[in-house]
Amino acid sequence: MKFKYGINEIPPLGHLLLFGLQWLAIIIPIILIMGTAVTSLHPSGIIQQVVYIQKLFFVVAVALFGQVIWGHRLPIIVGPATVFLVGMASGGGNNPEAVYTSILLGGLILAVVSITGLFARLKKLFTSTVVAVILILVALTLTPMILNLVTAPTAHASSFANLCFSLTMVFCMFIAAKYSRGVWKSTLIFWAVIVGTLAYLLLFPMSPLPPNDLPVVATFWRDLQPSFVFDSGIFISFLICYLALSVNDLGSIQAVDGLLKPDNMPKRITRGVATTGLVNVLAGFLGVIGVVNFSFSPGVIISSGVASRYVFIPTSLMLLALSFLPKTTAILGSIPSVVIGSSMIYIMCSQIAGGLQIVQSKDYKFESGLIVGLPIILGVIISYLPLAVLNTFPHIIKPVLGNGFVVGVITVLIMEHIVFPRKG
Repeated sequence: MKFKYGINEIPPLGHLLLFGLQWLAIIIPIILIMGTAVTSLHPSGIIQQVVYIQKLFFVVAVALFGQVIWGHRLPIIVGPATVFLVGMASGGGNNPEAVYTSILLGGLILAVVSITGLFARLKKLFTSTVVAVILILVALTLTPMILNLVTAPTAHASSFANLCFSLTMVFCMFIAAKYSRGVWKSTLIFWAVIVGTLAYLLLFPMSPLPPNDLPVVATFWRDLQPSFVFDSGIFISFLICYLALSVNDLGSIQAVDGLLKPDNMPKRITRGVATTGLVNVLAGFLGVIGVVNFSFSPGVIISSGVASRYVFIPTSLMLLALSFLPKTTAILGSIPSVVIGSSMIYIMCSQIAGGLQIVQSKDYKFESGLIVGLPIILGVIISYLPLAVLNTFPHIIKPVLGNGFVVGVITVLIMEHIVFPRKG
């Protein structure tokens, strides 16, 4: 694939800021969604929820800047780890101090293990077929969340109205992608979020401002009082979560490797996973959910045509600024969920296209279809398991077997290297 800007190329200042805003528009909704979901497990007031999201902005900003400058040095977005949300929901929600203590200790262990170079040795497991499946899995295993976003009813719009709005917005994005050129096409997602939000507010009139009185500028550490509680059961559960997170982290880096073919990948993997571990130590100390490299980054790279890692520097600086702006944080939280979900549909379609392109680049055989098909089927099935079924899983393995992405990745590794191994 040809890209307008390569990994180590610095775009002109105007383009740099626009591409940085594009990634910001993508990651902010995810941070807001995850922050709201976590705080719902231990309910608190709107002010406590905003402070939590402020801290999450800060942690993601540090992680993103650290990865681009010192870690894997690849164009990969960083965000809250959904696998930790599974761990919290499966038994740690009532003991947040033990959860964040486990996140801190697990991050330290992950960093130490990575520095030994263990994860770099696993690179040979991630063949082009495995990378292609990872790209497709991310798109399909996110569909339950996307479905909830585009069909969630509000006081001003029914589920059917939101679904119709979403379908219209998605088709408009694809039409715009066909006819737009240059920087407009590269920053299409950013403009789609702005235009989609304005259109939604016009069709379904509602106040875009949060109904609370918050200061414009405020620090999040003013009332910070770290409390550490060790619970062996929760700690073991989160060690399993970290196993899933390491697979996700490694898979995300390898997915970009399959797309961009950067040099010195073993060193990038070691530094990237180690940085993830160290930032999760910070997350545990601040009392927020940990972070991970996101696997859908190739989808955005493909759709924008920009592979420069330097566009993440303005993104990280803007996230850092947001961590000190509680009123702005609360306003951003009022972006309609249907707009967020529609934008994600467009990104995931690009992700699937990238995965299919990698699959077609190899000699395709019937066995290749089986290797791709089974992980995708299992990943989708697990992703749509009812909560009543998930609650029957043993708590210690629920973070792994209850995560469709992780089940899919483990399955494709088994199919590729054990069931249908390559000769020689």
